[in-house]
Amino acid sequence: MKFSSSFKQFSVQLFKMFTILILSMQCTQASSQNDDNINSRDILYLTTGGKLQPLQAIMDIRHYNIVLDVDIAKQSISGSTEVSLNLSKKTDTILLDLIHLYKVTKIKVNNKAAAYYQHDDKIFITSAAGFEIGNQKVYVEYNGIPPVAVKPPWDGGFTWKKDSAGNDWVSINIQGEGGKMYYPCKDHPSDEPNEGADLKITVPAPLVVAGPGLLMNVSTKKNKSTYHWKTNYTISNYCILFNIGKYKVYKDELTTILGNKVPIEYYVLEVDTMHAKKVIETKKRDTKILEKYFGEYPWVKEKIGIAEVPNSGMEHQTMITFDNKFRYKTINGQEYSDNLFHEYAHEWWANKVTNKDWGHMWIQEGIATYAEALAMLEIGGEPAYDEIIAGHRRNSKNRKAIVPAGDEITEEEVYSGGDIYGKGSFFMHSLRYLIGDAIFFPTLKKLSTDPQTTYDNFVTTMDVEKLFSTAAGKDLKPFFDFFLRTTNVLDITVKEVGFQKYQIKQNNFFMPLPLEITANGQTARTIIPSEGIMVNAATPPQVDTKGFYLKKVTLQ
Repeated sequence: MKFSSSFKQFSVQLFKMFTILILSMQCTQASSQNDDNINSRDILYLTTGGKLQPLQAIMDIRHYNIVLDVDIAKQSISGSTEVSLNLSKKTDTILLDLIHLYKVTKIKVNNKAAAYYQHDDKIFITSAAGFEIGNQKVYVEYNGIPPVAVKPPWDGGFTWKKDSAGNDWVSINIQGEGGKMYYPCKDHPSDEPNEGADLKITVPAPLVVAGPGLLMNVSTKKNKSTYHWKTNYTISNYCILFNIGKYKVYKDELTTILGNKVPIEYYVLEVDTMHAKKVIETKKRDTKILEKYFGEYPWVKEKIGIAEVPNSGMEHQTMITFDNKFRYKTINGQEYSDNLFHEYAHEWWANKVTNKDWGHMWIQEGIATYAEALAMLEIGGEPAYDEIIAGHRRNSKNRKAIVPAGDEITEEEVYSGGDIYGKGSFFMHSLRYLIGDAIFFPTLKKLSTDPQTTYDNFVTTMDVEKLFSTAAGKDLKPFFDFFLRTTNVLDITVKEVGFQKYQIKQNNFFMPLPLEITANGQTARTIIPSEGIMVNAATPPQVDTKGFYLKKVTLQ
């Protein structure tokens, strides 16, 4: 997800915290679940992730089949979701997440009616005989009015808009709140449907539905059209969604770095079709940059998709969303959109390389942000790279560690700090300097291409550290711990100890680090041991002037 500034990140979180409305939530039978006094457009204080429930720890999600009718006039949805899951243990309860604003009308497990009740945004499906080890297909019928997004995509839900021509325009954003905002699911980042998802979404004709994967078919009956989208790839539950608009579809094709041909599809509003060619050409250029550093586009069997939406973009797999009013920066004579590029980088960092827990979100957001610096390197050269990296350094607030202590962290806890973007990117810059380009770039590409760290396999900070430590041939854990698990910066003193003689010392030493020392008009990369070094110079030496580390330098 793209945050345009640290201030915006912080203010959004404050807004969210102070707009909590306590809603009545009580355990009831599904037949009387909805409370007529509840306004489903009220703000929900929801987050995703956190502690994995024991009842869900024994579940492995395999597939979602979501069949919904979207009533735009009533701003409501109705239909069903079938969840295919494997149980590792016999249990008397299957637990799914779904916010309480929906009325569940029927549940079947393996085509047999099942008992259930709802409580605290969860569905408890019970069986006196128990559910056996192995595959279970849970079918849930439900209906209701989805929460309206307060400030999408940061505070998510449904956004019901009109385009400039007066056509209906609907977008969904649920990264912060999870898939439970509109379909029953296991709402935890550690489990994705390995066999993908099907979405069969019915809307008033002639509106168009943009979704993940491949469009299998479109059928129209009685002024309604049903769009069947299907992805066979594993996919995060917050990427299983759709957008609706009076779209025109502009198509092209890209040949990947490995020679595979993948379609490009841009779902752009009819009123904005004049911008389609530039967006597609920008995507082609950006693909070459991203493939150079991170390997082939991850979803070659499906598509490169873009959908125009009425809010800031998001990294929805194979159908990222985009809206920057078609404004571009000019870098070295080339037009560039940071919003479009950042969300596209998430196809590698979030959708292909996925965190096991929200506590390691810096991997997705930090490296996607660092990808923007690499784009500047390719388009504008070293000066453009240095400029954007300097901005990431300045915007590192260090309010709290970007990798919290422990696991099972909620999305809200991680995003409220903001530093997973800029500081996460700057950490990669520091790591590059520490181990050198010859090790750094091949290892970064391995992280984004190795089967052990991609698609069905999730990653943590420890996995990333071990990969780079192995490649560098030295233990980098102290480096990772210092910059990611604390708010410390290097504390360096330059102390005059004699005539034209200075001691340079890192006071919070944790491992020998290279530093660029400038003295007597020359700059040299020098390893600083725990006791520091002595430098003879006519004037006080300068330390790390180019800014490879977060640091504080004191002249004594």
